[in-house]
Amino acid sequence: MEGTPVAVESVREVGSDTVALELETPEEFDALPGQFVLVRAEPDGVDEELARHYTLSSPSVEDTFEITVGIDPDGDLSPWLADLESGATIHIDGPFGNITYEGDQDIVAIAGGPGVGPAISIAEAAHAAGQDAVVIYQDDAPAHRERLDVLENDGAPVTVVEDDADDELAAAIEAQLDEGQVYAFGFEEFVTLVSETIEEAGGDSDEALIENFG
Repeated sequence: MEGTPVAVESVREVGSDTVALELETPEEFDALPGQFVLVRAEPDGVDEELARHYTLSSPSVEDTFEITVGIDPDGDLSPWLADLESGATIHIDGPFGNITYEGDQDIVAIAGGPGVGPAISIAEAAHAAGQDAVVIYQDDAPAHRERLDVLENDGAPVTVVEDDADDELAAAIEAQLDEGQVYAFGFEEFVTLVSETIEEAGGDSDEALIENFG
């Protein structure tokens, strides 16, 4: 199998049908919040190698790093990843991606669904660097609730809205737009809404760092 083998340190549930995989950091793996890896695996009963991209959800990669996996019950890879135990091995390529956070500015992290992984990693990295962070998150079943609560208790404004609450999402973006560099992560419909909201609020969506998950 191609890619670099990495050991699974732990798998834990972080939300409804969502798990976080903590992985051993391989040598010379230098990733920043916002970047992603390609996970390769050959699950039992599958005749070919499967590969999927997952964005890092940990603020650092010193000894271990984390990816957050939404579980599709009918999927061919995510249920298998969710069932892994400590000591198992998967293969990765990367890191990839030009959307990164280097700890040098205040941020506004906007997430839709699975975009919460990179959004919370960037917010935590900003907080650790002494910068201000805002998190705006749209999901009916929020993941990483404990980490969001920690950020909020430490003074970071956190807004969570439901999937059909687009007006509430837009209002939160408009209210926090000038609080730092804007990052947005999510599927196409979500990030399109974010871009349109930024423009309608008098901002420049071209200055936002936006990752479209397709």
